Amino acid sequence: MGRRLAVVVELLAMVTYRSPREWERMRDAGRVVARILAGTRDAAEPGMPLAELDAVAGRILRENGATSPFLHYKPSWAPVPYPANICVSVNDVVVHGIPDGRVLMGGDLVSVDCGARVDGYCGDAAVSFFVGAGDEAGRRLLEVTERALERAIAAAVPGNRMGDIANAVERTARKAGYGITRGCGGHGIGTEMHEDPPVPNVGKAGKGMPLREGLTIAIEPMFHEGGSDGSRQLSDGWSIATADGSRAAHFEHTIAITGDGPVVLTAL
Repeated sequence: MGRRLAVVVELLAMVTYRSPREWERMRDAGRVVARILAGTRDAAEPGMPLAELDAVAGRILRENGATSPFLHYKPSWAPVPYPANICVSVNDVVVHGIPDGRVLMGGDLVSVDCGARVDGYCGDAAVSFFVGAGDEAGRRLLEVTERALERAIAAAVPGNRMGDIANAVERTARKAGYGITRGCGGHGIGTEMHEDPPVPNVGKAGKGMPLREGLTIAIEPMFHEGGSDGSRQLSDGWSIATADGSRAAHFEHTIAITGDGPVVLTAL
């Protein structure tokens, strides 16, 4: 789940560095997240209400002895607690879409963002996909956004800085002509879903907090097809949509920064 960077103060003293044993516990949660993302993607079809995707996620959580850190989560900027297990954002909704009675249609671009908590540790990831084949322009949007995530993960090594991660995302978007959701980005993660430090999607290489072994973070590029960075909050108080009505894509993984390179914790 994306973190609203505008309300985050980077306090390096509050950053927690985790041990290999803790990475493994986070990996347990991450595997549940990966199963939910795969299960909801497989289930999505024309005519299905978004709430049914949330039910699929709830079933997988229960089967794996996990709970959702999204359900009832209420940050300071939200008017009400989040009411579902996962976020389901469709077409121009970038992030935090509430899975309600809206029905999926063929050609919809769907982003599912999911968290899981297992034995006190969290994982968080997101994937975007089409209901059906999608169109060429939309497939390019998905490919480029996922590529940005891959490049940002590759930059997450000891000796680099947070700006190297952010710049990898930003450069990928700008080169392709895409916008980036202003004010949203990734975050630290561990025993809580949202921890310090913030992980921005815009920044200068070589700047920002030094990256050290043991840091566990969620990286999540969010790109707009229309090229504008503008966004708007919808009346439900949670959903964030593109300002120009263009489609958006969102990919995310939780990773651990290790001496041997970044390790993805939210993959099967």
